[in-house]
Amino acid sequence: MPRETVDRETWLAASKELLKREKALTRERDLLAEARRALPRVRVEADYGFEGPEGALSMADLFAGRSQLAVYHFMFAPDWEAGCPICSFWADSLNGLAPHLAARDVSLVMVSNAPVASLESYRARMGWALRWVSAEGSSFGHDMGVSFTPDELARGDYSYNYRKRGFSGPEAPGFSAFERDADGAIHHTYSVYARGLDGFNAAYQLLDLMPKGRDEAGLPFSMAWLRRHDEYAAGPG
Repeated sequence: MPRETVDRETWLAASKELLKREKALTRERDLLAEARRALPRVRVEADYGFEGPEGALSMADLFAGRSQLAVYHFMFAPDWEAGCPICSFWADSLNGLAPHLAARDVSLVMVSNAPVASLESYRARMGWALRWVSAEGSSFGHDMGVSFTPDELARGDYSYNYRKRGFSGPEAPGFSAFERDADGAIHHTYSVYARGLDGFNAAYQLLDLMPKGRDEAGLPFSMAWLRRHDEYAAGPG
């Protein structure tokens, strides 16, 4: 439906009314962030093992001397030839954030189940500076609610986004936050999945401000338009 065209004063009046709602949302978001930080935490007892280009790593190593760890669970199974294009869309927004987060005592890392060689090859293709490690052979992804076994999928006995059968494949996207105490104890403080990841995506935040918005209503599914950033010139397919 075409928008109404009005004079500047009418537009300003409507914009000021909208601003009231936007400010209310901002205040509510601040309160929600406060409640999120007040959540209880759970101690990580498992001895997870990871592998990066430099070799074997413990979970403590991922903190890189900082007290907070931000993990993006990137969908890349061991037998896949390339990383998930949707997760790649999110990683494009995360790329370049690590130095800023480090200044606030946060280490950022992406974790996938694919071998390190596959991760490094794909990272080079995408041009990312993000730290990326493999959890292949570890239960980390499964314990964080983003990896599911064939048996679980067949039986429908698994949960994603805090509800039963919330995803349809062996790998799902997510984000988890961790905290490391002075004595070395590591705690899981928060995880978010599905539409909860929207806030990490700068492109979507910008599209939401545009006249057409995300413009996904007529597509077979919401992200049918999406390609890896080096594939748009090739067109669909």
